[in-house]
Amino acid sequence: MSGDRGVIRVVLPAHLRTLAGVDGEVGLEVDGPPTLGAVLDALEARHPVLAGTIRDQATLRRRPFVRFFADEEDFSHAAADTVLPETVAAGKEPFCVVGAMAGG
Repeated sequence: MSGDRGVIRVVLPAHLRTLAGVDGEVGLEVDGPPTLGAVLDALEARHPVLAGTIRDQATLRRRPFVRFFADEEDFSHAAADTVLPETVAAGKEPFCVVGAMAGG
């Protein structure tokens, strides 16, 4: 992995963008390896109002009906220490938080 990482681009669903008070993508710098957990930690640190909306605050597990995608791969069930693809770490591709749809 390159030492010249860019800003990690995070795309949030509309309701979380509204809650966080942001338009468009969120740009994050992550200390250390760009893992799934590190990105979520950085997102919650920058926008504390999102704490508990994407993952449970006590267990840090992903909330039901929230999915994670990076470089067209589903990272929804990945461990927090999973390193995200280099294209995401370099800011070439976004890390996407998606609100899953359910119903009948």
